[in-house]
Amino acid sequence: MTTAQTEGLISMLTVLGMFVLLVLPSVIGIVHDRRIDRQIKEAEQHRSRQRRFARAA
Repeated sequence: MTTAQTEGLISMLTVLGMFVLLVLPSVIGIVHDRRIDRQIKEAEQHRSRQRRFARAA
């Protein structure tokens, strides 16, 4: 591997690393929002089930 190829590889890896650092917070935020949405949905379903059973009793 020549010096030019090594420099090119290092540059590519640097750009890829910077891209990951820029994208990672967004991905973490999306995953966090989806988890919260899922928890809210489960809580709403649980609450509606409790109301149905309370009316039946």
